Amino acid sequence: MSEQPLAPHGPLPTGGTVRPMTRWGTPVMHRAQAQVRSYDDALRALAADMVATMYAADGVGLAACQVGEDVAMFVFDCPDAEGVRTVGVVCNPVLTLPEGKDRNLDADDEGCLSFPGAFIECARPDFASVSGTGLDGELVEFSGDGLLARCLQHETDHTLGTVFGDRIPTKLRKKLQKAHDKVAADFPPEWPAG
Repeated sequence: MSEQPLAPHGPLPTGGTVRPMTRWGTPVMHRAQAQVRSYDDALRALAADMVATMYAADGVGLAACQVGEDVAMFVFDCPDAEGVRTVGVVCNPVLTLPEGKDRNLDADDEGCLSFPGAFIECARPDFASVSGTGLDGELVEFSGDGLLARCLQHETDHTLGTVFGDRIPTKLRKKLQKAHDKVAADFPPEWPAG
């Protein structure tokens, strides 16, 4: 992984507080999030808390619903297929995926910090672009392949009330649940805070 991440729209906010992770099954995780309309200090503080929580949980992306907030926003620090890290904040994300002959699926393992410790194969397009707004309401856009493509899709899904378990067959969902249950004790309710 590269040392210095690409930050095309500026660095991630700092100084946040690590919060407990909101889990699958909590209502806020399973409904579309409220669009960001006010670009204020409260939004910046929430983004800083999300960044602190993402890093504390060793994640590569985190949506606001994952810290219990009904806000269509995510933060990320994620490498692409070449290991080049990109960081950013996206409010009100809109996802664009390749179509037709440009669409190739990547059937790699996927996990979610709101269902910690469990990973399973989830096929997604191997390239993705997301546009939206930054913390000051400015237009932002991010694109990438590899894990970055998966991250942009996964986090945009969260803002729409979709968890990746919704995207896999029942058989794989049962396998994912078993893997999660095996390590549940390692992730107490207050994790990664405290």
